[in-house]
Amino acid sequence: MIDHEGPTPLYVQVADAIEARIVAGELLPDRPIPSENQLVQEYGVARGTARKALQLLRERGLVVTVVGRGTFVVSKPGSVER
Repeated sequence: MIDHEGPTPLYVQVADAIEARIVAGELLPDRPIPSENQLVQEYGVARGTARKALQLLRERGLVVTVVGRGTFVVSKPGSVER
């Protein structure tokens, strides 16, 4: 799934993988996505890489982070109302 030797930055690959899970309905609206620690373990990347992937997903309008609660799939992609 993640190509550690490929030209695409790892954080982009992780973000793309999570986006695919959202689109497929595996990660549901208003429900949390895996934590940074879980992403580190699941994808075999550094914490900073997981953090950048989450930032990219926020920029894409797919997730919103609530301090102290976690990162959640937005109810309507493109809308980050919370």
